[in-house]
Amino acid sequence: MSVTELPGTPTPEPAATGTPARPARRTSPFGALLLRLHFYAGLLVAPFLVVAALTGLAYTVTPQLDAALYGDQLTVARVGERPLPMAVQVGAARNAHPDGGIVAVQPGDGDRSTRVVFSVPELGERQHTVYVDPYTARIQGQLTTWFGSTPATTWLDDLHRNLHLGVVGRHYSELAASWLWVLALGGVVLWWRRRRAARSTARHLLVPDLSAARGVRRTRGWHATTGIWLTVGLLFLSATGLTWSRYAGANFGSGLDALDARTPEISTSLTAGPAGPADTGGGHHGAAGASGVVESAAVDRVLAAARAAGLTGPVEIAPAQQPGSAWTVTQIDNTWPVAKDRVAVDPTAGTVTARSDFADWPLLAQLSGLGVQAHMGVLLGPVNQVLLAALALGLLCVVVWGYRMWWQRRPTRADRRALAGTPPARGGVRGLPWWVLVAGVPLILAVGWALPLFGLPLLAFLVVDVAVAAVARRRSGPSPWAPVPTGR
Repeated sequence: MSVTELPGTPTPEPAATGTPARPARRTSPFGALLLRLHFYAGLLVAPFLVVAALTGLAYTVTPQLDAALYGDQLTVARVGERPLPMAVQVGAARNAHPDGGIVAVQPGDGDRSTRVVFSVPELGERQHTVYVDPYTARIQGQLTTWFGSTPATTWLDDLHRNLHLGVVGRHYSELAASWLWVLALGGVVLWWRRRRAARSTARHLLVPDLSAARGVRRTRGWHATTGIWLTVGLLFLSATGLTWSRYAGANFGSGLDALDARTPEISTSLTAGPAGPADTGGGHHGAAGASGVVESAAVDRVLAAARAAGLTGPVEIAPAQQPGSAWTVTQIDNTWPVAKDRVAVDPTAGTVTARSDFADWPLLAQLSGLGVQAHMGVLLGPVNQVLLAALALGLLCVVVWGYRMWWQRRPTRADRRALAGTPPARGGVRGLPWWVLVAGVPLILAVGWALPLFGLPLLAFLVVDVAVAAVARRRSGPSPWAPVPTGR
């Protein structure tokens, strides 16, 4: 869920003329605290969620965008009977791009062109990819790519991750992901408490009450029930987004290291001794050997050995990172069921020297890999894209309805006009049992440490809120403690 103080306990109805006003229904300290947190967190974090939802929505259409913009490079017009040897295709790519070292080769299959990726020092993290017709060795085109992504996809990916602001911009997306799960779970609890207090049926948890009068009650119904439907998806986006964020992602990586749950490395050593630091991968973005030169004929031997070892479907061949090491071949089919097995191959003898299968990865490594692909919209193909687009649109609606509630609850009397509704009252923490504070404070501190862009804003809010309350008490004088009313 998202924004504003959405569900709490029912707002008191205005008293009829001549009828004594009904006293405000009191709520528990926990409910009051959660309501205030949900209100302010939603109010302040919602703009970041809107940006994340809009940029994520744009990213969901990247497969179709790539096909429209780069179809001539990515695919061939005519599928031949049999692809030419990889040596011929790689040689054609090298002739078209004589500079740089080859870091990866993705053999074409069906109407998919072969991709030969070159490392060019001046491009930094990016590479130069040459697209080759696997049946004629004709050069289809050349693009500057990043982790295999086309320029358009790279641009939208940067927009979603950091708004093209570099490292500083990554704070926005991490802040949104760090608070999204808090808003989602808090909204669920608040709406459930409201429905329970009203003795509503379970159906009203999932379906808005259309019989409610127009105004804040109907808006709240749409806000809350839509949030309920989106909760699982929003929690998933929050968790997977945090895994590759700057600060929380680093803590997540440290946790994987501590549990020995990272993606296993595959040895590329061709000696009997243990693999050294440089013998662990032949990754997509590694160097292309000390000389940057790849023997074209070795590509065919390595590919044949990988196919014989059972690696089917799309694969990526990575030349050795240094002379005397094995090459690696990795399955790159990211749609379900995924194919991510890897083998290391001696490029001279054409024999498999090591193997790492996805089925043997630690469970956390498997889930992390699948989660990333689902977050990027490729795990389930077009269905994945539709689900992500629905989540983004739903989140935007929830945010808009939240702000609308805030506006609808504004005082309208001539002597009390205001632009927006008042926030929930302070005082929830004072009424909490001591054991809740003893257990809750260390828990919040632990979560705040693991998710710094949750912990630091929360601390800042508490400091400001306490300071504002102290100033208000000094101006108005001391007042006795009282249970926090829900009426707003």
